[in-house]
Amino acid sequence: MVGIIGYGAYIPKYRIKAEEIAAIWGQDPRRIIEGLRIQEKSVPGLDEDSATMGIEASRNALAVAGIDASTIGAVYSGSESKVYAVKPNATMIGDALGIGHKYKAADVEFACKAGTATMQMVVAEVESGMIDCGLAVGMDTAQGRPGDALEYSAAAGGAAFLIGSDEKKILAKLEATCSSSSDTPDFWRRQKEEYPVHRERFSGKPSYEAQIALSVGMLLERLKLKPADFDRAVFHTPNGKFPLAIGKKLGFTMKQMEAGYIVPVVGNTYSGASLLGLAATLDAAGSGERILVASYGSGAGSDAFSFVTTPQLKKRRDRAPQVRNYIDHKQYLSYGQYIRHTGHLG
Repeated sequence: MVGIIGYGAYIPKYRIKAEEIAAIWGQDPRRIIEGLRIQEKSVPGLDEDSATMGIEASRNALAVAGIDASTIGAVYSGSESKVYAVKPNATMIGDALGIGHKYKAADVEFACKAGTATMQMVVAEVESGMIDCGLAVGMDTAQGRPGDALEYSAAAGGAAFLIGSDEKKILAKLEATCSSSSDTPDFWRRQKEEYPVHRERFSGKPSYEAQIALSVGMLLERLKLKPADFDRAVFHTPNGKFPLAIGKKLGFTMKQMEAGYIVPVVGNTYSGASLLGLAATLDAAGSGERILVASYGSGAGSDAFSFVTTPQLKKRRDRAPQVRNYIDHKQYLSYGQYIRHTGHLG
């Protein structure tokens, strides 16, 4: 048995409302909010980046797991906003946790699904016996050019998951995971470019919907399950509309998705989005519930997972702040303050 033995989230306290951004660019805030279904988004503090936030989420995961950091055999960090172009976030996270030096580490990039990719890497190494447990982190301070549609959604935050095989510690056991990949030019950022470029005509049906439908379809076929067999479902949230559309298309209900549907008040945390949705869902789940998670990364691909929660979840999840604690603890910024926090000078 392999599964989640600890998890932790982190969202900065700073927020900016869609109305504040729209006022600067002379846009109709109602149209923006209705179109994206995002009311506000999280913004990193002046001293926060993908590594410092990854450390906070990982500390929360350790607290929930109740294990010594020295037992972690691997740290993998998924992000498209890593601190250095050449130097891993993973080793900074490992050093801050006090793991020591006897562990493997690497950074992973696959746009918004890098976080779930790190989970698959840890799962494989635990299943093979290479390590007893490992840490998977998905965290971003997402980029969006001022005035671009992404400015309303590109947010900051994510989550960390400890994966292990100790049955007594597993909070949610993994049933299966499947992936799909394609070369689809829907979203990219070249070296030395500050902001990503996106082609909206490739972003919906040809990429997001197609890849998630493929990965989830493979998962359901492998497990011989149907959408009604799941208690909860999490889909990647580039905005508030896409996850609702793909969920409905695949046969999932809003009731199944509601716990992890936090994008209207957080925004799209890129590599952290699917993991943050999973963390919020685990915060609300009971024992014996089956949870579907389907990430999406531009370029383009999707990872799908099926987890089943255990009685350990309720016993240990209160050891660290939950997603809702971070959502409720907030301070609004003016657009000028937002520019200072992000360094987006246009």
